Amino acid sequence: MNRFIFLVIFLTLGISITYYMIQPEEKLLPVINPVDLDEEMVDRDVLMNRKGYGHKIGDFSFLNQNGEVITQEFVKNKVFVAEYFFTTCGSICPIMNKQMKRVQDAFADNEGVKILSFTVDPATDSVEQMKRYAEGHFANDHQWQFLTGNKGKLYELARKSFFVLKPAEAENLGDAGSDFIHTNNFVLVDRKKRIRGYYDGTSVTSVDSLIYDIGRLLKEF
Repeated sequence: MNRFIFLVIFLTLGISITYYMIQPEEKLLPVINPVDLDEEMVDRDVLMNRKGYGHKIGDFSFLNQNGEVITQEFVKNKVFVAEYFFTTCGSICPIMNKQMKRVQDAFADNEGVKILSFTVDPATDSVEQMKRYAEGHFANDHQWQFLTGNKGKLYELARKSFFVLKPAEAENLGDAGSDFIHTNNFVLVDRKKRIRGYYDGTSVTSVDSLIYDIGRLLKEF
């Protein structure tokens, strides 16, 4: 009887081990470089200087919703998601930030995940305005930063680091001004400051994929 039980256990373990051994290994998320994107998405200076590979998000310094200076140190060795929006947007931004709240909730207890929401309208989006907006979306100050500051610096980061510049006919979504960078893209960045994916912030399905992929990046290192 004991020998029979041992045989059953042995066979069960063998089948289980074999099953996991033959499962295909999940591929890593691609590292996205300027050469991988539509030229219209990439700043002309980046293309002209042929910086096609080894791209990393550049340094930055802006004020958050609490009037604190936030730099790249906030996301050092973190997985983070970035977006561009503005607080008075009545079209896609409320949808996007409802979805971003889902990202925050999914990793509420994980110090390794951060969120950066950059304004495209710093003239309107003061620290006080961003604070009201952040509170309205139940943002965790330690995880989700709403950033404002110099417009030129905000746009330079968008065009040269995150590559969220859209073609002219699609650049303005909703009620943004003529020179606003305003896209529905969420940008996923890994611990090495490399872009690993773009996701439609207005799509539940796409944000589901983003949440899943954040989990994959957390396991990479």
